[in-house]
Amino acid sequence: MPDRAPIIQVCQLRKSYDVGEERIHALKSVEVKIHEGEFVSIMGPSGSGKSTFMNMIGFLDSPSSGEVYFKGRRIIGFSKNQLATLRNTKIGFVFQQFFLLPRTSALDNVMLPLFYSNVDKTMWIKRAQDCLAQVGLLDRQDHHPSQLSGGQQQRVAIARALVNNPSVIMADEPTGAIDTETGLSLMQLLQELNANGTTLILVTHETDIAAFAGRRLTFRDGNLIHDGYSEPSNASVELQKYRATPQLSIH
Repeated sequence: MPDRAPIIQVCQLRKSYDVGEERIHALKSVEVKIHEGEFVSIMGPSGSGKSTFMNMIGFLDSPSSGEVYFKGRRIIGFSKNQLATLRNTKIGFVFQQFFLLPRTSALDNVMLPLFYSNVDKTMWIKRAQDCLAQVGLLDRQDHHPSQLSGGQQQRVAIARALVNNPSVIMADEPTGAIDTETGLSLMQLLQELNANGTTLILVTHETDIAAFAGRRLTFRDGNLIHDGYSEPSNASVELQKYRATPQLSIH
């Protein structure tokens, strides 16, 4: 377990929803510390609380009670504008659906978060191009999403998440809309980003995808039932194995 100060910490975190006359307890007194440079997967069945937890630590929603700290700063009580600034400057989001603007180039899609940043406009194109190069798509910067494969679109989404140099990248089911080979290639990229110091938090329901993270949090019925470390699978090795194995074709 890392001995560094946590980048994200939650204490006695609870979240409840009223659905009609019923109260749903989505999170029940969760305690977690996530440290800088970790690659953490969050698992659990539908309704387990994993997405609710990600919304709490990504400042997309507020808890019913408990505390959330980001780099030692207490977040509870922040205004909507303060939370939006924190999200835009410190968190990069990647989702199952790519959420790219269809009539906009890859370069312009990546530059979008810079409109809400303090980055000098003269640096926008270079910053976006650097991020596209980082995900291996600089030569596709002028292509629109319809001209890109699903995997390439997800890489553009990752470049967009990187463009503000966030402290944490949060990915919610990022392999859900792409095929196995492309998913392994994507996990290879995420492991490379993590190896270079990026803190990664990945929500997934797939055990083999969660295995690429060095730490796994498992939720069930709003409770954190497992928090453990293990040697992560190597996405580069698994990708090579997949490509070397004949795949069944169905005609």
